[in-house]
Amino acid sequence: MTLPFEYQNASLEFERFMLDARERAGLGTTNMTWNMVVGVLHTFRRRLSIEEALRFAAVLPPVLRALFIENWEPDQPVARFGTNDELLAEVRSLRPEHNFSPPNAIQAVAGALRKHVDVAALERVLSTLPAGAQRFWSVEAE
Repeated sequence: MTLPFEYQNASLEFERFMLDARERAGLGTTNMTWNMVVGVLHTFRRRLSIEEALRFAAVLPPVLRALFIENWEPDQPVARFGTNDELLAEVRSLRPEHNFSPPNAIQAVAGALRKHVDVAALERVLSTLPAGAQRFWSVEAE
């Protein structure tokens, strides 16, 4: 079997995603973007059961999939979705001394993600997840 394209070009595709997320967030560097992206992915993951998280991870590109599950403690209780301000505060709590996530952090990552995944597959998975999942990954008309 031939090495799948998504694995052959995983680093290049991840770099493209990071540049898109950086631009959407208005951040100066991909280092700043890294904390924002990891914060958004882990904030979302905390709101899913193990089975739900694995279904969501299956639609992510390889490097984002790895970031989504890194340092996961699946025995932790599932959190509720809460308000946008609560979600943003959690995103910003990841390495707070180095976290420059702007107010549109979740939307910036959502917009970049939608550009780099099969949107139909993403929507199918989101429709099976708890209330709040679709809102979390929604983007306003650009």
